[in-house]
Amino acid sequence: MQTAFTRGAPQQAAPMTTPFLVAHDIAKAFGGAQALKGVSLDIAPGEIHGLVGANGAGKSTFIRILAGLNHPDAGRIEIDGQTREIATPQRATELGMSFIHQELAFVPGMTVLQNIMLGVPKKSRFGLTDWRAIARDVAPIARRVGISAPLNASVKGLSTAEIWLINICRALVRKARLIVMDEPTASLAASEAERLFAIVRDLSASGVAVLYISHRLDEVLNLCSRVSVFRDGRSVAELAGKGLNRPALVEAIVGGAIRDSQRTAATRPRGDVVMEASKLTRAPKVRGVSLKLHAGEVLGIGGLVGAGRTELARLLFGADRPDSGEMRLAGQPYQPASPAAAVRAGLGLIPEERRAEALFLSKSIAFNLSIANLDKLVHGRYLPLMNRRARTLMAGEMIRSLSIKARNASTPVGRLSGGNQQKVAIGRWLQRTPKVLILDEPTRGVDIGARAEIHRLIRQQADSGMAVLVISSEPDELPDLCDRVLVMAEGRIVRELTGQAVSRKAIVEASYVDPQALMEDHVA
Repeated sequence: MQTAFTRGAPQQAAPMTTPFLVAHDIAKAFGGAQALKGVSLDIAPGEIHGLVGANGAGKSTFIRILAGLNHPDAGRIEIDGQTREIATPQRATELGMSFIHQELAFVPGMTVLQNIMLGVPKKSRFGLTDWRAIARDVAPIARRVGISAPLNASVKGLSTAEIWLINICRALVRKARLIVMDEPTASLAASEAERLFAIVRDLSASGVAVLYISHRLDEVLNLCSRVSVFRDGRSVAELAGKGLNRPALVEAIVGGAIRDSQRTAATRPRGDVVMEASKLTRAPKVRGVSLKLHAGEVLGIGGLVGAGRTELARLLFGADRPDSGEMRLAGQPYQPASPAAAVRAGLGLIPEERRAEALFLSKSIAFNLSIANLDKLVHGRYLPLMNRRARTLMAGEMIRSLSIKARNASTPVGRLSGGNQQKVAIGRWLQRTPKVLILDEPTRGVDIGARAEIHRLIRQQADSGMAVLVISSEPDELPDLCDRVLVMAEGRIVRELTGQAVSRKAIVEASYVDPQALMEDHVA
């Protein structure tokens, strides 16, 4: 939920004595591609420093380097004026840094105190952990950050906001001098977010520096004294004082470096409306979404991570139930009670996390291709046993048609490259020829050659009359692939782009729309 702010006096920059952290010209490549081409920033003790940038700007890679999870190819990092090598996460902790990621670190089966002390050296007595003494030390810190649950209570059932407080408490127990917060309010309600902001300001007043990473620019403007902007793996701006405002941030994020190439996607003639959603809502991630998807169309859904795109796909596929709103499929009311019901109705979904949610990595290509088509591969209605010969023939045909690089259909999917794994996930649905195919981040983690092949397959299905919905956080991907693009922000569709208006620049600009200007209702 977007938070409403009461803006007071402008945030004052921290006194610029010796910075706690200085990063000089950090570069990092993965598989020949440059994730970071040269980023720099410095953070003073007690400063709340913002870090913003579009998806793929290099923020996550930079944080992983600070955390000791990746090692830079070039550049240097200074702590308290001395050059330091951060070889491991343990070394990052020793140097006074703590990291709170979107995927919060906690163990449901443990108590609040045990979770606070994860990875922290513990007092012992007679060779046993002295939890009573530890609780006495931790209790004042827990009260300071506002943890209301008893320290001996289980964390199971606690809210996301309370888990955030546990992670902050853990950082303070470790005596962190810099806490890095990645999208801290993405899953918080407005009141919970306001509570977090008060804690961040309290940390700053006590001398703890905070690196605050968020796509929500209003939060950044109200909390941060300075903001660094990354774009395409480079530091492109540092804004402070009167120069720190929403238009300047958006301009730096979008930037002159974005050059829109000539649009190459051919606009296909649209057929009838196959799927329709009206005011679809599931709080807090999807709020009043309306859209129409036509036969023979590739419709793109753009926007920032956390905008509600994946949650929308889950509603369409029956993985979640909406709080309100309506859906229609081929003109008929559509209310899938489960993904199985959605499949029977004619939908297919390739989820964002193919290894965790789409594929059985230890099973063969043939097994993975057939899992959604078992009704077509049995001996007959009265002998519902797998026809292995039919399955092998089907798998062999799909391997050839999709150019899947594998020794044979018996090869475990886990041995394939990312691109070939994705082809298997797509091939599973092509065997079934659904009315609507939803692809969430279809080319994530694949090389440029596999990306081009996957795009070809998507266009081929649309040319055959299938309705295709493509979700992508890469604004470069959608203009070349899609006939139309809907951009989501804060759980809503905020812009529809068609024809030559579909461009990377337009998608990024719409993704950072001012929350106050969000459309109350939009029928695409």
